[in-house]
Amino acid sequence: MAIKSDKSEKDLQAVLEKIAGMPEPYATIGARLHETIIGAGPKLKPRIWYGMPGYATGRSTPVVVFFRLDDGVMTLGLSEHATVDREAGTTLRPCAWYLDELDDATAAKVAELVRVAFG
Repeated sequence: MAIKSDKSEKDLQAVLEKIAGMPEPYATIGARLHETIIGAGPKLKPRIWYGMPGYATGRSTPVVVFFRLDDGVMTLGLSEHATVDREAGTTLRPCAWYLDELDDATAAKVAELVRVAFG
């Protein structure tokens, strides 16, 4: 059991280091996103996924929620493994949003997306 904890702790540390290494304001946004995601899904396991923070229900289960920073654009995304309803009247499923700040209303929306995605 300690081996799994050690691996999970290393995964968490890698995610926190990745977030801390982002330029501002993205390091602050990323830290709040991380807190919001973990707060909405306290059993989630963070890990590095394609070079950026990803969240799953287990260390070896598919990532469902992630965020990334590319060329000064912060993206919050849901993978194909997320529970997401189609948009009304279409076959589109919402899966990504851009952020350049994270206010309380947006954090609340992120928390709801996380709860639904893992539902």
